Amino acid sequence: MPHTMNVRPLHDRIIVERLEEGEQLIGGIIIPDSAREKPQQGTVIAVGDGKITKDTRVPLDVKAGDRILFGKYSGQEIRLDGKDVFIMKEDDVLAVIEGHPTSPQQKKK
Repeated sequence: MPHTMNVRPLHDRIIVERLEEGEQLIGGIIIPDSAREKPQQGTVIAVGDGKITKDTRVPLDVKAGDRILFGKYSGQEIRLDGKDVFIMKEDDVLAVIEGHPTSPQQKKK
């Protein structure tokens, strides 16, 4: 039986799974690699508890399941449970993509 690693990012860090090239759509049109510039899209798979400022913990604006845009050179790529993912600070997130189905159950509706 394969071992599954549970990882919880610390403070204001998040773990993001980058979307495959064919999944990155802009206005319903797939952008070819040769014409595509960053930012990258990904799905947040885990978030930390928030940044501590003056003895107060500030929760993150992003949550697990959010689809986000992040910069070309954002984060550190790591291998987790056989997948390449990124760990980055919430400050590296450029935007949350609203109204996009993030799970197979939501896509069926």
